Amino acid sequence: MSESVRAEEAAALDAADGLAAKRAEFDLDDGVVYLDGNSLGAPPRGVAGRLADVIGREWGRLGIRSWEESGWWTAPERVGDRIGRLVGAAPGQVVAGDSTSVNVFKAVVAAIRLTDTGSRDEVLVDAATFPTDGYIARSAARMTGCRIRAVDAADMAREAGPRTAVALVNHVDYRTGRLHDLPGTTAALHSAGARTVWDLCHSAGALPVRLDADGADFAVGCTYKYLNGGPGAPAFLYVARALQDRFDSPLPGWNSHADPFAMDPAYAPAGGAVRGRVGTPEILSLLALDAALDVWDGVDLAAVRAKSLALTDFFLRCVEAYVPRGCVESVTPWAHGERGSQVSLRYGPGAGAVMAELIRRGVVGDFRRPDILRFGFTPLYTRFADAERAARVLGEVVAEARR
Repeated sequence: MSESVRAEEAAALDAADGLAAKRAEFDLDDGVVYLDGNSLGAPPRGVAGRLADVIGREWGRLGIRSWEESGWWTAPERVGDRIGRLVGAAPGQVVAGDSTSVNVFKAVVAAIRLTDTGSRDEVLVDAATFPTDGYIARSAARMTGCRIRAVDAADMAREAGPRTAVALVNHVDYRTGRLHDLPGTTAALHSAGARTVWDLCHSAGALPVRLDADGADFAVGCTYKYLNGGPGAPAFLYVARALQDRFDSPLPGWNSHADPFAMDPAYAPAGGAVRGRVGTPEILSLLALDAALDVWDGVDLAAVRAKSLALTDFFLRCVEAYVPRGCVESVTPWAHGERGSQVSLRYGPGAGAVMAELIRRGVVGDFRRPDILRFGFTPLYTRFADAERAARVLGEVVAEARR
């Protein structure tokens, strides 16, 4: 099949795309194929105006009055509920704030404290986890007298036992894009008497997540990837409603006090999602995130997932057609039930140079050592034409590198 036929196929798929109009809500350079939304999402157009108002009016004119008059004080819960809709959480269970690392620490320690640590002294961690999750989990284990055991995410269900207190699992592997079984793993861990902490950094906003329906205990995630909150945007923490009255945060800051302005030296935790707060909210970045979430109004996550799978299927077919045989290997599963919203290709030595050349030619993905070319597909703004062009340019770069 010729390049022109594939380009025509991409154009037909774009014409039939029910999410195509969403692209206009983002500030994008049409001369660049941006396939790095799994690291940093593109900016929604409404963010700049919202921040200008926050700085010029809410902060500049109202000043400290904005904590009440502009709703700053309740923003972590309000924004948290908006995120909750995208991860299958009913209102009152998600709070936005802090970083993913800080929220991992809160969730893992709180999960350990919910168990009988006399007999349950083991923390399972995804062996292929994003490094910070492993660092935080090991620190939490040292502080609580537990031991860490690293196992493959796919093996969590059968590895959990009578000593397991909690398992920290990535919903989607950041390196390969493999999607793990959240409902099945959660059910198996509960059967073993253990708690779950799910890292949703690479699934929130990319595919449907059903935290409530699937019985998750805790979940964390960032908002600067598929949720497009901007660099350093606040992360989020989910605490299942059934656990909230027993959620014992290891970071009991004044913002999570039942009466924060009483300035009581004795800590009394607030109820509900507020208990997940620590210090003063990051208002500028939090309200930028709030504005960014406007692009999700009215969006059906099932449609997002369908387009994600169609995009990655199409890209993989184009890679097969354009890239010289034997030069790249997909480490992302072909099976839809095992795939997130990215495609990772193993290239071998020189992968970093290949990605640098792709970026120079206007195709932006990223490189993960030692040999992975990673391409993220954000259904709200990625076009099938982008997928076709990326694969075509990749083929050209790889062919030139072989000469």
